[in-house]
Amino acid sequence: MSTGELLRRSVRRHRWRMVRGVLLLSLHQATEAAVPVTIGIFVDKAVATGDVRPLIWCVVMLFALFAVLSNAWKLGARQVMRAIEWETHELRLEIARRVLDPRGQRTGLRSGELLSIATSDAEKTALVMRAVSIGAAASTALIVSSVSLLLVDVPLGIGVLIGVPLLVLGIQALSPLLTRRTSTQQEAVAQTTALATDLVGGLRTLRGIGAQHNAAARYRQSSQTTLRATLRAVSTAGLQDGVSTALSGLLLAAVAGVSGWFALNGRISIGELIAVVGLAQFIAEPVGTLGYASQVLATARASAGRVAAVLSSSPLVETGTAITVDPLQPLLALEAVSYKTLSNVDLTLRAGESVGVLCYDPRDADALLTVVGGRTSEHTGSVRVGGVPIDELDIDALRNTVLLEQHDTDLFEGTLRSNLLVESPSLERVMTAAGAADLIDELDRPLADRGQVLSGGQRQRLGLARALLAEPPLLVLHDPSTAVDAVTEELLAEGMAEVRSGLTTLVLTSSPALLGKMDRVIVLADGVVVTEGIHAELAESDATYQEAVLR
Repeated sequence: MSTGELLRRSVRRHRWRMVRGVLLLSLHQATEAAVPVTIGIFVDKAVATGDVRPLIWCVVMLFALFAVLSNAWKLGARQVMRAIEWETHELRLEIARRVLDPRGQRTGLRSGELLSIATSDAEKTALVMRAVSIGAAASTALIVSSVSLLLVDVPLGIGVLIGVPLLVLGIQALSPLLTRRTSTQQEAVAQTTALATDLVGGLRTLRGIGAQHNAAARYRQSSQTTLRATLRAVSTAGLQDGVSTALSGLLLAAVAGVSGWFALNGRISIGELIAVVGLAQFIAEPVGTLGYASQVLATARASAGRVAAVLSSSPLVETGTAITVDPLQPLLALEAVSYKTLSNVDLTLRAGESVGVLCYDPRDADALLTVVGGRTSEHTGSVRVGGVPIDELDIDALRNTVLLEQHDTDLFEGTLRSNLLVESPSLERVMTAAGAADLIDELDRPLADRGQVLSGGQRQRLGLARALLAEPPLLVLHDPSTAVDAVTEELLAEGMAEVRSGLTTLVLTSSPALLGKMDRVIVLADGVVVTEGIHAELAESDATYQEAVLR
């Protein structure tokens, strides 16, 4: 989806609100333009002649004009604002659906950047309807004013008809520059927002290693970059405002001067002079509105480009339609798999088996998790789940079969109980097995976003309890005990082995307590499987293994 297509779609799917809004706002501008004309007629027909009857009609007409223009603006603006708010909401829902697609998305953007697009950019994209509505209304005002001037004096009207388009073209000359600078500003805002999100999420860790000052300096630098981009965008918008005001003033002065000369020569009446000067003053408003509309449109185009990039991004993985797996086949089988640092890896997990994987290089662990979790289609070799190639398995069936619990635990605002997502009779047993027995009496405790009120160990144990409660056929864990002490780690290993008895579990860890509970341990070095065996045997016979796991 291109930027233009997204903007056109935004207007098109609220077309009836937009039609009503544009018609009412155009009526408002037309009646605004009719006010100086009515006053001119009032002067010629009532004041100059002293006739009371035309005077009464002109007063009544003015009342009617102001009643129409005020209500037309109110109702028209309401229709357009409803369209803008609904479109903002719908864009945010679309972005959220795309970001939360279980197949992933190839934007390469961080969470904070995606948040900025879903909030700020979505709102600014919807403003295209404001630009269209006020632009159409301003054009209506210019047409009515030009026709009125033509009726007063043809050369005068022709002069305005030529001058106004030239004026608009002069204002529009700065729009491409404003679009580019606004786009740069929005990108800088998104990057700074993403950085702030990361820093807040890792504040405890930063303080623990004494890196908070470096982090603050990095954020300050990003903030300054955003400030400079914002100032450049605002400066361009200000320049456009200045050019619009100056050109409008020149047009007003020219029209007023020529019409005054015509009045002195008797070519037009005093009432027509008043109407012409009033229209010339009024013209400055729609011309300025056109300039503002071009600014809004430039901002909307810049934001729409970022929104369109997310909505049109391709998924990370392509999935099939198979919804069942063969229970007689190994639950997970990797054959000659290569991906990033992995090279020709073979790995098989049979039903009910617990297997530990020790990766000397953390990059191997990350690559293996990505492959096993079905989060990439770029690997070579064969990956099968229950005998079905992973790319032929329906994404929901894959997620129901394989649960990947990452090292970083994501918790949500609510309560501890709501984060566990399940009411199970074995809740207390599982939480005890996960080393989270101290949290059983606090299940209804309010929880802030990301579980900031909990310690790192509590968050990790709560995440493990949630994974165990789900009881997936294959549970994949990555370093589930790094934030707990040795005693808790031992209890956790025993409890996890008990809860997962008879189910298939794959644990990527260097914890001797966890590896000691595994049926077998596979060791990866430099992306290849170098050895396999029982933890106790490997710890006695392999010096490199000893160095990696013994504490």
